[in-house]
Amino acid sequence: MTYQKKYLPLILGVAIAAGIFIGGKLSFSGSSDRVFTKNSKKEKLNRLIDYIDYDYVDDINTDSIVDVTVNGILENLDPHSVYIPKEEMEGVAENMKGDFVGIGVSFYPYKDSIAVIRSIEGGPSEKAGIRGGDRIVMADGDTLYGSKLRENDMVKKLKGRIDTDVKLKIFRKGEPELLDITVKRDLIPIKSVDAAYMLTKKLGYIKVNRFAETTYDEFKTGLDKLIEAGATEIALDLRDNPGGFLDTANKIVDEFLEEDKLILFTKNRRGQINKSFATDEGDFEDGKIYVLIDENSASASEIVAGAIQDNDKGTIVGRRSYGKGLVQREMELGDGSAVRLTVSRYYTPTGRSIQRPYKNGNKDYYDDYFERLESGELLDSEKIQVADSLKFTTPGGKVVYGGGGIIPDVFVPIDTSMQNETLTFLQRRGFMGYFVFEELEKDRHKYDEISRSDFIESFEVGDDMVFAFQDYLNLRTDTAITFVAYQKEIKQFIKATLGDQLFGDGAFDEIFNKSDTMIEEVIKLSDEGLAVKE
Repeated sequence: MTYQKKYLPLILGVAIAAGIFIGGKLSFSGSSDRVFTKNSKKEKLNRLIDYIDYDYVDDINTDSIVDVTVNGILENLDPHSVYIPKEEMEGVAENMKGDFVGIGVSFYPYKDSIAVIRSIEGGPSEKAGIRGGDRIVMADGDTLYGSKLRENDMVKKLKGRIDTDVKLKIFRKGEPELLDITVKRDLIPIKSVDAAYMLTKKLGYIKVNRFAETTYDEFKTGLDKLIEAGATEIALDLRDNPGGFLDTANKIVDEFLEEDKLILFTKNRRGQINKSFATDEGDFEDGKIYVLIDENSASASEIVAGAIQDNDKGTIVGRRSYGKGLVQREMELGDGSAVRLTVSRYYTPTGRSIQRPYKNGNKDYYDDYFERLESGELLDSEKIQVADSLKFTTPGGKVVYGGGGIIPDVFVPIDTSMQNETLTFLQRRGFMGYFVFEELEKDRHKYDEISRSDFIESFEVGDDMVFAFQDYLNLRTDTAITFVAYQKEIKQFIKATLGDQLFGDGAFDEIFNKSDTMIEEVIKLSDEGLAVKE
């Protein structure tokens, strides 16, 4: 009797028990007889892993094989069914939950230490007196500096259980000795509403970067602030918003739609349909709404845009959205990892699916942006391809199309001045943030007497700072960089980054939006009174 055969009953017993446990976690609504019956496909995978585990010539980490197998299976389903390894679950959960327990600082890992950009307003570090420019060098006696210390290790030492104290040693420029500051850890929000402010006397603006558990509360706070400021129209900016929780999208749409208006419906493999309707709770049902979208607006963003468009409620401004009409549910796998499995499709109120095709594989699917760019669609609305077979009509008689994203009512081409390869490179590599931090370090008190509003309205970035940034880059990159052709854009980028590090609270967007072509189009539509409204 071989080693494998001797232990086969035990292995099968464990496999069956694990299968029952995982099956229970998945919460399938189908017949339990189908879930737990003998399945040759499952046995084949279990046997293969067992053979490798016990009989393969070399020692192999079968956990990694399982990860590869799971990824391989999901890649053959659709582009949005994904595996989340155990080590990534905490970060993913925090991002979607919308908060974490920490000390409340925005920081850079700078020259092998933690350099505070600013303390989060109202957070524990601000209350304890930590300022922008401080270096956190120790936490509870552990050092937080050194070339071998990774960013994740730094963060772990600052995180902990809520209402627990962490004793910090702070280096502050100008102080002769390290400062001892104790901070009580608390819930720190991960903001999903970047900005909420008035564009004009009647037009308010809200920027939402994702749909997390806390997004609706943040959105409602911003909306209430704008209503108090006199907003009768709202520009809801969902550009570059990849989506998130469907329920959060429903709540936001409900603020704009009248009671019993259909928001969306979902359909699963068994044909089961679930419909979501607006309630009578909305606070902006009588106002005008503009929804800003682009090629990176996906999923929940498209639910919002589709519901507004199909109910003839507002005006969709921008470019064709991403085209993700699949709904995922997160399912635990029993070892700390999980899968997000596509369980249904969603449809806009007129009945259209906006999911774009993925039959040619994931690579082709994710290369769609480059295909749009090459076809000219991002510059010319006439280049958007539509299918007459996917034509739908709203109650108000407007023609809309399914099959691949939400097509805007008012098209705004991509701003080529901000799509320069150098600017894109600078944004992705974070050079601007580090440069601005170093500029502030030279003399932070220079900005002490400038209020947030004065900075946004009046502060000007001089040519000397542009040249200093140019020199900064040329010392750190292999390519000689000059900003002669787009000096104006660089000045705006520097000012917005300065505003963010000095003030936070949406200053970056408020500054950057002043020359945003899509914002300019919305203001024009508002002035002309062209927003759709029942």
